Amino acid sequence: MFSMNWYIKVLKDYANFNGRARRKEYWMFGLINGIVCGIIFALALISGSAIINVILILYVLAIVIPCMALTARRLHDTEHSGWFYFVSFIPLVGPIILLIYLCKAGSAGANRYGADPKAEQSAGIIQ
Repeated sequence: MFSMNWYIKVLKDYANFNGRARRKEYWMFGLINGIVCGIIFALALISGSAIINVILILYVLAIVIPCMALTARRLHDTEHSGWFYFVSFIPLVGPIILLIYLCKAGSAGANRYGADPKAEQSAGIIQ
């Protein structure tokens, strides 16, 4: 179900590169973030205002660290180091490889990066 809670949860964990993140957390944040960026971009195109362009740039700069942290936590859920993010810099195949790992189901149960976030959610620990 569509919920702003996933977006807010990521912003609360602003620079937390430790732990794990569910697929749902990752993709819901991406969806909401895309909608926010799209709205600001559309406003910038419609109005032609430099102020809205500055707002868009500031938003994108502010969201870079949470996006990187979330990606690292998502990779942790698939039992990969957060440093695996840099595979995306390999031309052509890198982003595809990263996308495959981001879409992959997380490991069941605890792994070396922490407890299973899906199990915690179903147990009612995370709200």
